[in-house]
Amino acid sequence: MQFTRADFPKDFLFAAATSAYQIEGHSFGGAGRTHWDDFAATPGNVVHAEHGAIACDHYHRYTEDLDLMAAMGLDAYRFSTSWARVMPEGRGAANQEGLDFYDRLVDAMLERNLKPMATLYHWELPSALADLGGWRNPDLPKWFGEYTRVIMDRIGDRMFSVAPINEPWCVGWLSHFLGHHAPGLRDIRATAHAMHHVLCAHGRAVEVLRDLDVANVGAVCNFEYAHPATDSAADKEAAALYDGYYNRFFLGGLFKGAYPDNVMAGLEPHMPKGWQDDFALIGQKLDWLGLNYYTCKRVAATDGAWPAHEEVAGPLPKTQMGWEIYPEGLHHFLGWVDANYTKGLPLYVTENGMANPDQPDVPDAARIDYLNQHLAAARQAIADGVPLAGYTFWSLLDNYEWALGYEKRFGLIHVDFETLERTPKASYHALALALKA
Repeated sequence: MQFTRADFPKDFLFAAATSAYQIEGHSFGGAGRTHWDDFAATPGNVVHAEHGAIACDHYHRYTEDLDLMAAMGLDAYRFSTSWARVMPEGRGAANQEGLDFYDRLVDAMLERNLKPMATLYHWELPSALADLGGWRNPDLPKWFGEYTRVIMDRIGDRMFSVAPINEPWCVGWLSHFLGHHAPGLRDIRATAHAMHHVLCAHGRAVEVLRDLDVANVGAVCNFEYAHPATDSAADKEAAALYDGYYNRFFLGGLFKGAYPDNVMAGLEPHMPKGWQDDFALIGQKLDWLGLNYYTCKRVAATDGAWPAHEEVAGPLPKTQMGWEIYPEGLHHFLGWVDANYTKGLPLYVTENGMANPDQPDVPDAARIDYLNQHLAAARQAIADGVPLAGYTFWSLLDNYEWALGYEKRFGLIHVDFETLERTPKASYHALALALKA
């Protein structure tokens, strides 16, 4: 790696991230059914019809995985708790096996001097709540608050940080407008309701976390830099709209008490009744903001229905996901978010990494290069005065990459999905050397 720990501020945190459904294995420990189980069981939704029943079996192998993190020299572990594991029906009775698991997991982190960075929702909605409309239902924020209280009443006293919801754009737009993730809808009214309700759920969870005296509460949003495909006015307008619903909608709700005008031109007729009255709930004080960043997109105008644009291929080198490698975007967003929204609040890169078709015995030079470029962008942002406090690698393990099944490998550690054997990659060893230097 082209950096050492000494190149970052003294208390800067380095972490790795995972999510519950992608690694734990959802077919044991009393976990309830999720809408991802249903989505994966529907033909054509997921590559090879793969699912998260076993995944990486982190549920049984978590000590091995935490040992690998500690050996790497990481400071923290960004993990998520599964709503359906904690409350199988989404409401009502808690699953003691699930609560016990997260209790053991957190204690095991602390035993290895790994700071627990919890996310309460990384997309695995209980099927019983999906049956009631899921994120379209205005009662979802209330139910999410109840779940927050159950899980954080058990482990909240030991958290370094907590964020309610990972990547609200994916929960709202990707899942309800584009249909690529569960519940697989392509419905503009469902999208408008989901995008607003996910922020209301965030706000309700923050209320509960404050009531429980849980420290260091933040939010995690994802970002993509939107390039106009050409210099035409139409393409520039299209890119501005993409930037609006991807990057500015959720920040606007969290920090400005308003949604972007160009986004509301399309969504406002479909918004839930009384949405304008919810910003006090949504915009409660936060202690930090996390940025998930991977790529940029090229956006071209079309003559179709709103939003009347499409993504086109760009010229830069690409990852296994087909995503362009554009570290300048990370530098841009760190400065832009600080200047326009968070204004001095601590920032964390809460996800960054790349998918690559790695083999355990082949050096993953592409991932090392990708991380070097993005860590350099982060260092430049710090030099510019951005209060960046930590950097999280996605992901610790090769895992279930949602609708793309097990083909796309983001891990610092290779997983053989037949034997579940873990093999650290060259990037893991390179980072370990850098973090211990």
